[in-house]
Amino acid sequence: MTGHDLSVSEVEAIAREAHARQTDKAGRPYVEHLAAVARGVRVRGGDDGQIAAAWLHDAIEDAALPAEWLAAAALPQEVKDMVLAVTKRPGEELSSYTARILATPGALLVKEADLAHNADPARLAVLDAATRTRLTAKYAQVRELLGLTGGESPPDRKNPANPETR
Repeated sequence: MTGHDLSVSEVEAIAREAHARQTDKAGRPYVEHLAAVARGVRVRGGDDGQIAAAWLHDAIEDAALPAEWLAAAALPQEVKDMVLAVTKRPGEELSSYTARILATPGALLVKEADLAHNADPARLAVLDAATRTRLTAKYAQVRELLGLTGGESPPDRKNPANPETR
């Protein structure tokens, strides 16, 4: 341990390296998605912990980093909790997954930014019609389970420890 928590810049560098050889469903570098989610968290008023979690939100799920790395990382427990909350587990029901996100302070904003980028029409447009239709329905279902329907987001979507971002 270095005696300090990793900065957002350090987390970004780790995430970029960990995902460097991965691509998304459209064949684009996966780090573009991570950067977009981190940007989405920032513009939605997220704090540094949520931005760090955004950079790491798919690291465990996509096996870019092992869970042991996250457990030992010099990060606040709240950041680790957000990363684990948005990490979909194999065979997990969407209702369990979304309940965990809703129960974890700060995680909803990270997932909201993730869903916004995943459902971006320009991003979906490059996929085949069947994949586009399947993913659009999946993202809509997750948004509904998280209470992200309509024009307003739930009041607790941001980190309650950062009330000025509400």
